[in-house]
Amino acid sequence: MSGIQYDDLACARIDAQYDAFRKNFLLKENLSLAGDFMVKASEGGMPIELSLVQVGGFNAGLTMSFKNSVPLLIRFPRPVISRFSEEKIRREVAIMQYLTDLTAIPVPFVLRFGMSNEEPGLGPYILMEFIRHTRSMSDVLNTPGFEKADRPILDPRISETTLKCAYSDMANVLLQLSQPSFSKIGSIEKLGDGSWSVTHRPLTMNMTLLVSYGNLSPSTLPSNMFKTASAYFEALANLNITHLSIQRNDAIEDAEDCRWKYVGRYAFRKLILERHFPTNPVSGPTPFKLFCDDFRPSNVLVDEHDKLVGVIDWEWTYAAPAEFAYSPPWWLLLEPPEEWPHGILDWVKEYEPRLRTFLEVLRKAEDSMIEDRRLIERLSVRMQESWDTGDFWVAYAARKSWAFDQVFWKIINRNPRFFPKPGYEEALKLLSREEQDGMEDFVQRKLKEKEERILVDCEETVDF
Repeated sequence: MSGIQYDDLACARIDAQYDAFRKNFLLKENLSLAGDFMVKASEGGMPIELSLVQVGGFNAGLTMSFKNSVPLLIRFPRPVISRFSEEKIRREVAIMQYLTDLTAIPVPFVLRFGMSNEEPGLGPYILMEFIRHTRSMSDVLNTPGFEKADRPILDPRISETTLKCAYSDMANVLLQLSQPSFSKIGSIEKLGDGSWSVTHRPLTMNMTLLVSYGNLSPSTLPSNMFKTASAYFEALANLNITHLSIQRNDAIEDAEDCRWKYVGRYAFRKLILERHFPTNPVSGPTPFKLFCDDFRPSNVLVDEHDKLVGVIDWEWTYAAPAEFAYSPPWWLLLEPPEEWPHGILDWVKEYEPRLRTFLEVLRKAEDSMIEDRRLIERLSVRMQESWDTGDFWVAYAARKSWAFDQVFWKIINRNPRFFPKPGYEEALKLLSREEQDGMEDFVQRKLKEKEERILVDCEETVDF
């Protein structure tokens, strides 16, 4: 079974609006505005060159080099894709300040940030120091010969020394992120007394993708903070149902495919509601951990010796269920399981030996921290438990709407912890009578939408 695909009509709209944005952004007068603003912010810097940074998935930016000071980067959220641009800016600036103040993770220093109505008048922005680097950690790990347009895949012939060095640097970042705890799930903010607290809803990468590529209305997303992991998992399970229901185009292949997607989502929600997951939620007054949806090797910068010098793109970082932070990282093979060219089960086969290597270097980092009395609980133990029990896959399915179908039917449905026997009929038994009775009407509606192929206007934006 294939998962829900991006809505092609929504993708076409994104491309058209981005082309218009890019043409406007690159006008000489706008480049001059941005350049003058960066020179002014440098407070005496002697500018050398203004350059366009390669556009990423969510941002576009410019760098300015100086003769007598560090280079600067001004970064703007890409329109349409970043429908919560001002909220995204505020949340990223807050987490970068937190990491700068309270961890040793090297992140760019933020000079200033602003909203749409502020100078230089080109939209919401972050102005930060540009971290000099040679390449990304993804380049270190990627298969030689791959072009930039190719999806990266871990070099199958990479040396153990290179792999362990890279994994070690990444593990140290995850260890530092796992130390702080918070009492609610959501985005953090610095309070007037200097303390940090969760004050806003979680803004996640998945939410943003659902609105931009699934054409969901922003009003369908969670708007509040969460006090329990079970409440948040229930909200995510409901969001996966909403995704299937609302996305009109490229959501289903045929009637049978629709039934499987319908049953999978409702069965998954039943597992959450019956508290099969989290099975043993982390207890205590502050059970939630910092988690970055977009932490991966391509956002880790290295020097000429391939040592970590900076970590970028923190906008999707929030206090999350500890089950997220305790999941082993999906990026050990660079390619996520749902995109693996030989299928998700082959991904598991290739992933497990790399996980052993990662946990080995993580334990070494933990040993050092325990010796210095900077660590009490081993993250490596939690990650091994998450993988062995299948918690990894439940957390992954909950927060990755586009991967849900493959993960649920090929992994979760085959886990005896959740299903005595795998298959459609066993999952169907978890649905209520009302849910079962409503399936055929749902299928007929989705088939009609598939034929109509229109894009309903869901343009409203809600910033928090």
